Amino acid sequence: MNKKYPFDPNLKHHLIIALGFAVWIFIFLFFTEPLDISVFNNAEKLTYLPLYSFAGALVYLFILPIQQWLFHKNDTKWFYRNELFILGLIIFIGLVVIRILFVYVVNEGFYSLINFIKIFYIPAILTLFPIIILSRWSFGRYYEKKIEDKKIEIKGNGNYENLKILMKDLVCIQSSDNYVEITYLEFEALKKALIRTKISTVKTTFPELLQTHRSFLINPSHFKQWNNNGKFEILLIKDIKIPISKTFIKNVKEILNLTTN
Repeated sequence: MNKKYPFDPNLKHHLIIALGFAVWIFIFLFFTEPLDISVFNNAEKLTYLPLYSFAGALVYLFILPIQQWLFHKNDTKWFYRNELFILGLIIFIGLVVIRILFVYVVNEGFYSLINFIKIFYIPAILTLFPIIILSRWSFGRYYEKKIEDKKIEIKGNGNYENLKILMKDLVCIQSSDNYVEITYLEFEALKKALIRTKISTVKTTFPELLQTHRSFLINPSHFKQWNNNGKFEILLIKDIKIPISKTFIKNVKEILNLTTN
């Protein structure tokens, strides 16, 4: 349950899922004619069936704020337990909404709740729900692939492990003998990784990084402020202090002034 599940937080894609779900509900009801739908003529079908479609889409849209809250509560991570909870919530709320619609608008309660669930709701869920599961999983995989494609890879020498992260998550790099210590963000928390390579190699590979000292590279987008304590220093996010040598001070000021303006 604590295993990560592919998830797309993009609201636009979930609106597409809701629309597709509504269309699939209409097709299912129109051609399978469950319960008393078979007694409807085409005009009545076009009157009542869109109500079910609209209700299905509305249920899906209703869970989106809850979904976003869960996503951010988990530090923008999504797990199997979150997905199962959301799917279960859709099924439960869907039962309530569709039952109310069936009783008070379409059929006036001819079927009991138990028969309604057995004859209509369970078969409908088994037929309709896979489209939601597949759509959410597909959009999640597509989103994760896009994120993965945007990652940069800082390579180590020999058999040492490489590090793949988004450029926006890279905070700074410090040289340490034959290694570099990389400070980066992971779900808003600071992490560090030690890789066997030279800082000059990293600088050549990623020219968008700014060298402040012979032993330091920074990501200018994480610049916070100048540290006015009589030293040549800057503060990055999380109050990380970075020294600036006289060799690089002019270039650092020019770049950071451009970045902050």
